[in-house]
Amino acid sequence: MTPLVAAAVLAAAITHASWNAIAHAIRDQLLSFTLISGGGALIGVLVACFVPLPAAGAWPYLFLSAGLHVAYMVLLMRSFTLGDFGQMYPIARGTAPLVVTVLAALFLGERPDAWATAGVAVASAGLVGLALWGIRGSGRRPHGPAVLAALATGLAIAGYTTVDGVGVRASGTPLGYIAWLMIVQGVAIPAYTYWRRRGELAAQLSPFMARGLVGASLSFAAYALVLWAQTKAPLAPIAALRESSIIVGAAIGTLFFKERFGAPRIAAAGLMVVGIGLMLHTS
Repeated sequence: MTPLVAAAVLAAAITHASWNAIAHAIRDQLLSFTLISGGGALIGVLVACFVPLPAAGAWPYLFLSAGLHVAYMVLLMRSFTLGDFGQMYPIARGTAPLVVTVLAALFLGERPDAWATAGVAVASAGLVGLALWGIRGSGRRPHGPAVLAALATGLAIAGYTTVDGVGVRASGTPLGYIAWLMIVQGVAIPAYTYWRRRGELAAQLSPFMARGLVGASLSFAAYALVLWAQTKAPLAPIAALRESSIIVGAAIGTLFFKERFGAPRIAAAGLMVVGIGLMLHTS
């Protein structure tokens, strides 16, 4: 992983944590994810007008990924409804890197070298530690259904990360791939919300429109950066580095949601820095 790729993934981590915080701040989670999904689809349409179509071999992966992304958003909505941002976000994101490492080795033949393996392991230790102990940040523990929803979210993340790693490499156009991915996945939740709320929907969306569109833009940018990085480096280090968004999310939880940062999050941040250094050693 080169410094340029690492910088792109770190930028993605910041934008990803930011759009998740925007989504969490809108109390009605169905409205929140309707705006982010629908806004992402609109951005995808605009981008698709100016970039090539993905190659034919990429479309099966794109459609499978779209289904996994919809499942991810439904589970993330559930997580944010049941638990605090500073509790749910680390659990959801922290389970993905090690699962991606295993999936990439099994299905893609990507076996990281000793330095990259050590980096993924150290970074994942920080993430797992934050997931296990950082949930104490708000002063109360989440109940079982919230933890299960967050863990299932992490498995969905690992699934679409691996699928997209194959799909974007087959597409020949990372921007074309992300544009059509956003279009395909972006219609499901808005369609469901329209069916549920019908005549009330426009009035309910109006107060949150600006925030939702900002969140959609950040979501698009975050994943576009990750997909580009996946064409330049193995999946496992990218997945681990991307989840440094957990540290950003913890800081956002402290600054904006009045959740305690605490020693576990400081320790996790330190382990992430060490892990990043080990992953970059191979460059």
